[in-house]
Amino acid sequence: MAGSTHASPSADVGIGAVSAPRHVSPALDAWRRFRRHKLAVVSAVILFVMILAIAVGPWIWTVPINEIDFTARLAGPSAEHPFGTDDLGQDLLARMLYGGRISLAVGLAAMMVAIVVGTIIGAIAGISRGSVDAALMWVTDLFLSLPQLPLLLLVIYLFRDALKDAFGVEGGIFILIVVVIGGLRWMPVARLVRAQFLSLREKEFVEAARALGASKWRQVVRHILPNALGPVIVAGTIDVAAAIIAESTLSFLGLGFPPDIPTWGRILFDAKDYLDHAPHWALFPGAAIFLTVLAINFIGDGLRDTLDPRKVM
Repeated sequence: MAGSTHASPSADVGIGAVSAPRHVSPALDAWRRFRRHKLAVVSAVILFVMILAIAVGPWIWTVPINEIDFTARLAGPSAEHPFGTDDLGQDLLARMLYGGRISLAVGLAAMMVAIVVGTIIGAIAGISRGSVDAALMWVTDLFLSLPQLPLLLLVIYLFRDALKDAFGVEGGIFILIVVVIGGLRWMPVARLVRAQFLSLREKEFVEAARALGASKWRQVVRHILPNALGPVIVAGTIDVAAAIIAESTLSFLGLGFPPDIPTWGRILFDAKDYLDHAPHWALFPGAAIFLTVLAINFIGDGLRDTLDPRKVM
Protein backbone atom coordinates (compact mmCIF):
# COMPACT_ATOMS: atom_id res chain seq x y z
CA MET A 1 0.00 0.00 0.00
CA ALA A 2 1.16 3.48 -0.78
CA GLY A 3 0.50 4.90 2.65
CA SER A 4 2.02 2.12 4.66
CA THR A 5 5.41 2.44 6.29
CA HIS A 6 7.93 -0.33 6.74
CA ALA A 7 10.59 -0.25 9.45
CA SER A 8 13.93 -1.12 8.01
CA PRO A 9 16.01 -3.94 9.60
CA SER A 10 18.77 -1.50 10.34
CA ALA A 11 16.40 0.65 12.33
CA ASP A 12 15.29 -2.37 14.36
CA VAL A 13 18.87 -3.25 15.13
CA GLY A 14 19.68 0.31 16.14
CA ILE A 15 16.70 0.54 18.50
CA GLY A 16 16.48 -2.86 20.12
CA ALA A 17 19.95 -4.39 19.93
CA VAL A 18 22.58 -3.91 22.58
CA SER A 19 26.14 -4.19 21.35
CA ALA A 20 28.10 -6.90 23.08
CA PRO A 21 31.21 -5.76 24.95
CA ARG A 22 34.33 -6.29 22.92
CA HIS A 23 36.68 -8.80 24.53
CA VAL A 24 40.28 -7.63 24.82
CA SER A 25 42.97 -10.17 25.62
CA PRO A 26 45.28 -9.44 28.57
CA ALA A 27 48.29 -9.28 26.25
CA LEU A 28 46.59 -6.77 23.95
CA ASP A 29 45.44 -4.69 26.90
CA ALA A 30 48.99 -4.72 28.33
CA TRP A 31 50.41 -3.58 24.99
CA ARG A 32 47.78 -0.81 24.75
CA ARG A 33 48.75 0.42 28.21
CA PHE A 34 52.49 0.10 27.54
CA ARG A 35 52.47 2.02 24.26
CA ARG A 36 50.89 5.02 25.99
CA HIS A 37 54.12 5.38 27.93
CA LYS A 38 56.02 7.17 25.15
CA LEU A 39 59.44 7.12 26.83
CA ALA A 40 59.14 3.38 27.42
CA VAL A 41 58.26 2.74 23.77
CA VAL A 42 61.14 4.89 22.51
CA SER A 43 63.50 3.18 24.97
CA ALA A 44 62.33 -0.26 23.82
CA VAL A 45 63.08 0.72 20.21
CA ILE A 46 66.54 2.03 21.16
CA LEU A 47 67.34 -1.11 23.17
CA PHE A 48 66.12 -3.33 20.33
CA VAL A 49 68.33 -1.49 17.83
CA MET A 50 71.34 -1.85 20.15
CA ILE A 51 70.71 -5.58 20.66
CA LEU A 52 70.25 -6.05 16.92
CA ALA A 53 73.51 -4.20 16.22
CA ILE A 54 75.36 -6.30 18.79
CA ALA A 55 73.92 -9.55 17.43
CA VAL A 56 74.26 -8.84 13.70
CA GLY A 57 77.02 -6.23 13.64
CA PRO A 58 80.04 -8.58 13.84
CA TRP A 59 78.76 -10.36 10.71
CA ILE A 60 78.70 -7.05 8.85
CA TRP A 61 81.70 -5.29 10.42
CA THR A 62 84.22 -8.12 10.19
CA VAL A 63 87.32 -6.30 11.46
CA PRO A 64 89.07 -8.54 14.06
CA ILE A 65 88.88 -7.17 17.59
CA ASN A 66 92.60 -7.81 18.25
CA GLU A 67 94.01 -6.57 14.93
CA ILE A 68 96.87 -4.18 15.82
CA ASP A 69 97.75 -1.29 13.51
CA PHE A 70 100.24 1.18 15.03
CA THR A 71 99.91 3.48 12.01
CA ALA A 72 96.29 4.18 13.08
CA ARG A 73 97.06 4.52 16.77
CA LEU A 74 94.56 6.75 18.66
CA ALA A 75 92.91 7.75 15.38
CA GLY A 76 89.60 9.58 15.63
CA PRO A 77 86.37 8.45 13.99
CA SER A 78 86.67 8.04 10.25
CA ALA A 79 85.22 6.03 7.38
CA GLU A 80 87.80 3.31 7.98
CA HIS A 81 87.25 3.29 11.76
CA PRO A 82 83.79 4.78 12.55
CA PHE A 83 84.45 4.79 16.32
CA GLY A 84 88.19 5.46 16.03
CA THR A 85 90.98 3.31 17.43
CA ASP A 86 92.73 2.71 20.75
CA ASP A 87 96.41 3.00 21.72
CA LEU A 88 97.25 -0.17 19.78
CA GLY A 89 95.34 0.84 16.66
CA GLN A 90 92.55 -1.67 17.35
CA ASP A 91 89.17 -0.84 15.84
CA LEU A 92 86.83 0.39 18.59
CA LEU A 93 83.63 -0.40 16.69
CA ALA A 94 84.56 -4.07 16.44
CA ARG A 95 85.52 -4.16 20.12
CA MET A 96 82.30 -2.36 21.10
CA LEU A 97 80.15 -4.85 19.20
CA TYR A 98 81.96 -7.78 20.80
CA GLY A 99 81.95 -6.24 24.26
CA GLY A 100 78.25 -5.41 24.09
CA ARG A 101 77.42 -9.10 23.91
CA ILE A 102 79.31 -9.75 27.13
CA SER A 103 77.95 -6.73 28.99
CA LEU A 104 74.33 -7.47 28.10
CA ALA A 105 74.79 -11.21 28.74
CA VAL A 106 76.20 -10.45 32.19
CA GLY A 107 73.27 -8.15 32.93
CA LEU A 108 70.62 -10.64 31.83
CA ALA A 109 72.25 -13.64 33.51
CA ALA A 110 72.80 -11.79 36.79
CA MET A 111 69.19 -10.61 36.66
CA MET A 112 67.99 -14.20 36.26
CA VAL A 113 70.07 -15.30 39.27
CA ALA A 114 68.68 -12.45 41.39
CA ILE A 115 65.07 -13.06 40.28
CA VAL A 116 65.17 -16.83 40.81
CA VAL A 117 66.86 -16.68 44.23
CA GLY A 118 64.79 -13.72 45.41
CA THR A 119 61.51 -15.24 44.23
CA ILE A 120 62.19 -18.58 45.92
CA ILE A 121 63.20 -17.02 49.25
CA GLY A 122 60.42 -14.43 49.15
CA ALA A 123 57.79 -17.03 48.26
CA ILE A 124 58.85 -19.39 51.06
CA ALA A 125 58.89 -16.53 53.56
CA GLY A 126 55.57 -15.13 52.37
CA ILE A 127 53.66 -18.41 52.47
CA SER A 128 55.22 -19.55 55.75
CA ARG A 129 54.53 -18.25 59.18
CA GLY A 130 56.54 -17.95 62.35
CA SER A 131 60.17 -19.00 62.58
CA VAL A 132 60.74 -19.79 58.88
CA ASP A 133 59.60 -16.34 57.79
CA ALA A 134 61.63 -14.67 60.55
CA ALA A 135 64.79 -16.63 59.76
CA LEU A 136 64.63 -15.92 56.01
CA MET A 137 64.02 -12.23 56.57
CA TRP A 138 66.92 -12.16 59.05
CA VAL A 139 69.19 -13.62 56.36
CA THR A 140 67.86 -11.09 53.85
CA ASP A 141 68.52 -8.19 56.21
CA LEU A 142 72.00 -9.58 56.88
CA PHE A 143 72.85 -9.56 53.18
CA LEU A 144 71.36 -6.09 52.79
CA SER A 145 73.67 -4.79 55.52
CA LEU A 146 76.83 -6.10 53.85
CA PRO A 147 78.96 -3.55 51.93
CA GLN A 148 78.59 -4.76 48.36
CA LEU A 149 81.70 -3.41 46.63
CA PRO A 150 84.23 -4.67 49.25
CA LEU A 151 82.45 -8.03 49.29
CA LEU A 152 82.59 -8.17 45.49
CA LEU A 153 86.32 -7.52 45.54
CA LEU A 154 86.91 -10.13 48.26
CA VAL A 155 84.98 -12.87 46.46
CA ILE A 156 86.69 -12.10 43.16
CA TYR A 157 90.14 -12.27 44.74
CA LEU A 158 89.31 -15.57 46.48
CA PHE A 159 87.72 -17.49 43.62
CA ARG A 160 88.94 -15.89 40.36
CA ASP A 161 91.95 -18.16 39.78
CA ALA A 162 90.06 -21.35 40.66
CA LEU A 163 87.24 -20.58 38.23
CA LYS A 164 89.70 -19.59 35.50
CA ASP A 165 91.38 -22.98 35.83
CA ALA A 166 88.04 -24.80 35.79
CA PHE A 167 86.16 -22.97 33.01
CA GLY A 168 88.81 -20.97 31.14
CA VAL A 169 89.53 -17.27 31.39
CA GLU A 170 86.38 -15.90 29.75
CA GLY A 171 84.01 -18.57 31.11
CA GLY A 172 85.40 -18.45 34.63
CA ILE A 173 85.24 -14.66 34.91
CA PHE A 174 81.74 -14.64 33.40
CA ILE A 175 80.42 -17.19 35.90
CA LEU A 176 82.12 -15.44 38.81
CA ILE A 177 80.77 -11.99 37.95
CA VAL A 178 77.25 -13.28 37.25
CA VAL A 179 77.05 -15.27 40.47
CA VAL A 180 78.55 -12.51 42.60
CA ILE A 181 76.39 -9.72 41.16
CA GLY A 182 73.24 -11.83 41.12
CA GLY A 183 74.01 -13.13 44.60
CA LEU A 184 74.08 -9.58 45.94
CA ARG A 185 70.94 -8.36 44.14
CA TRP A 186 68.31 -10.90 45.25
CA MET A 187 67.40 -9.25 48.57
CA PRO A 188 65.10 -6.47 47.25
CA VAL A 189 63.34 -9.06 45.07
CA ALA A 190 62.84 -11.36 48.07
CA ARG A 191 61.31 -8.60 50.17
CA LEU A 192 59.09 -7.52 47.29
CA VAL A 193 57.84 -11.07 46.65
CA ARG A 194 57.25 -11.64 50.36
CA ALA A 195 55.16 -8.46 50.59
CA GLN A 196 53.10 -9.55 47.59
CA PHE A 197 52.55 -13.00 49.10
CA LEU A 198 51.47 -11.58 52.47
CA SER A 199 48.86 -9.51 50.65
CA LEU A 200 47.68 -12.09 48.12
CA ARG A 201 47.38 -15.06 50.45
CA GLU A 202 44.48 -13.34 52.23
CA LYS A 203 42.55 -12.59 49.02
CA GLU A 204 39.21 -14.23 48.32
CA PHE A 205 40.40 -16.39 45.42
CA VAL A 206 43.19 -17.87 47.55
CA GLU A 207 40.76 -18.46 50.43
CA ALA A 208 38.45 -20.23 47.98
CA ALA A 209 41.28 -22.45 46.72
CA ARG A 210 42.27 -23.22 50.30
CA ALA A 211 38.67 -24.10 51.20
CA LEU A 212 38.52 -26.48 48.23
CA GLY A 213 41.51 -28.36 49.61
CA ALA A 214 44.34 -26.92 47.49
CA SER A 215 47.76 -27.63 48.94
CA LYS A 216 50.17 -24.83 49.75
CA TRP A 217 52.23 -25.75 46.68
CA ARG A 218 49.19 -25.42 44.42
CA GLN A 219 48.17 -22.15 46.08
CA VAL A 220 51.62 -20.73 45.41
CA VAL A 221 52.11 -21.99 41.85
CA ARG A 222 48.59 -21.59 40.47
CA HIS A 223 47.14 -18.65 42.37
CA ILE A 224 49.61 -16.45 44.25
CA LEU A 225 52.83 -16.44 42.22
CA PRO A 226 51.27 -15.53 38.82
CA ASN A 227 49.60 -12.52 40.44
CA ALA A 228 52.87 -11.45 42.09
CA LEU A 229 54.98 -11.51 38.92
CA GLY A 230 54.21 -7.95 37.78
CA PRO A 231 56.38 -6.17 40.37
CA VAL A 232 59.03 -8.91 39.96
CA ILE A 233 59.31 -8.19 36.24
CA VAL A 234 59.75 -4.50 36.95
CA ALA A 235 62.41 -5.30 39.56
CA GLY A 236 64.12 -7.51 36.98
CA THR A 237 64.57 -4.63 34.55
CA ILE A 238 66.19 -2.59 37.31
CA ASP A 239 68.49 -5.52 38.13
CA VAL A 240 69.66 -5.74 34.50
CA ALA A 241 70.71 -2.09 34.58
CA ALA A 242 72.36 -2.50 37.98
CA ALA A 243 74.24 -5.60 36.83
CA ILE A 244 75.57 -3.84 33.72
CA ILE A 245 76.80 -0.95 35.88
CA ALA A 246 78.36 -3.36 38.40
CA GLU A 247 80.19 -5.27 35.65
CA SER A 248 81.38 -2.00 34.14
CA THR A 249 82.58 -0.86 37.57
CA LEU A 250 84.54 -4.08 38.14
CA SER A 251 86.06 -3.90 34.66
CA PHE A 252 86.90 -0.23 35.16
CA LEU A 253 88.72 -1.18 38.38
CA GLY A 254 90.64 -3.83 36.47
CA LEU A 255 88.94 -6.72 38.32
CA GLY A 256 86.62 -7.90 35.59
CA PHE A 257 87.49 -9.41 32.23
CA PRO A 258 91.13 -9.28 31.07
CA PRO A 259 92.26 -6.70 28.48
CA ASP A 260 92.01 -9.09 25.52
CA ILE A 261 88.27 -9.60 26.23
CA PRO A 262 86.75 -6.15 25.61
CA THR A 263 83.63 -5.28 27.56
CA TRP A 264 82.26 -1.76 27.65
CA GLY A 265 83.61 -1.30 31.17
CA ARG A 266 87.01 -2.69 30.21
CA ILE A 267 87.24 -0.34 27.23
CA LEU A 268 86.49 2.56 29.57
CA PHE A 269 89.22 1.37 31.94
CA ASP A 270 91.76 1.22 29.11
CA ALA A 271 90.76 4.72 27.93
CA LYS A 272 91.11 6.52 31.26
CA ASP A 273 94.75 7.55 30.65
CA TYR A 274 94.04 8.97 27.19
CA LEU A 275 91.07 11.25 27.84
CA ASP A 276 93.02 14.34 26.75
CA HIS A 277 94.39 12.87 23.53
CA ALA A 278 91.61 10.47 22.46
CA PRO A 279 88.29 11.33 24.13
CA HIS A 280 86.43 9.23 21.57
CA TRP A 281 87.92 6.11 23.16
CA ALA A 282 85.89 6.69 26.35
CA LEU A 283 82.95 8.48 24.74
CA PHE A 284 81.49 5.57 22.80
CA PRO A 285 81.53 2.86 25.51
CA GLY A 286 80.34 5.41 28.07
CA ALA A 287 77.47 6.41 25.79
CA ALA A 288 76.59 2.76 25.19
CA ILE A 289 76.40 2.05 28.93
CA PHE A 290 74.42 5.26 29.51
CA LEU A 291 71.89 4.57 26.76
CA THR A 292 71.42 0.92 27.73
CA VAL A 293 70.87 1.63 31.41
CA LEU A 294 68.61 4.61 30.70
CA ALA A 295 66.53 2.63 28.20
CA ILE A 296 66.13 -0.31 30.58
CA ASN A 297 65.07 2.01 33.41
CA PHE A 298 62.44 3.70 31.22
CA ILE A 299 61.18 0.29 30.07
CA GLY A 300 60.89 -0.68 33.73
CA ASP A 301 58.84 2.46 34.38
CA GLY A 302 56.56 1.56 31.50
CA LEU A 303 56.14 -2.01 32.71
CA ARG A 304 55.38 -0.77 36.22
CA ASP A 305 52.55 1.39 34.88
CA THR A 306 51.37 -1.37 32.55
CA LEU A 307 51.22 -4.11 35.16
CA ASP A 308 49.74 -1.98 37.94
CA PRO A 309 45.97 -2.68 37.89
CA ARG A 310 45.29 0.33 40.11
CA LYS A 311 46.70 2.77 37.54
CA VAL A 312 44.23 4.03 34.95
CA MET A 313 45.79 4.66 31.55
